[in-house]
Amino acid sequence: MNTPDEVNVRWTIFVPKDTDVSLRTHLAQAGLKKGSLSKFVADAISWRLFDLNVAAAQVHNQAVPSRKIEDEIEQALDEMRSERFARREKKPPTKPRPRKPR
Repeated sequence: MNTPDEVNVRWTIFVPKDTDVSLRTHLAQAGLKKGSLSKFVADAISWRLFDLNVAAAQVHNQAVPSRKIEDEIEQALDEMRSERFARREKKPPTKPRPRKPR
């Protein structure tokens, strides 16, 4: 769930009783494990923040022609790909590992 550098914090939250029951029922049916509730909440928050960021970007770019946005995305992807392949070419070739006999 967390990388070694991440630190968990404890929250106290209040939700309606039916939300609590519905979520715990869902998690139980999915094989509830320790930390399932926390992971579910963290994932839900991440998705909600993503949705809000996408909506804000759409409003911000409302007047920009879609072709211009697509061109800029393609340009950024081309730059990243060329950097990635340039790094790959600089690496010395690796020796193939011998196969284990069967």
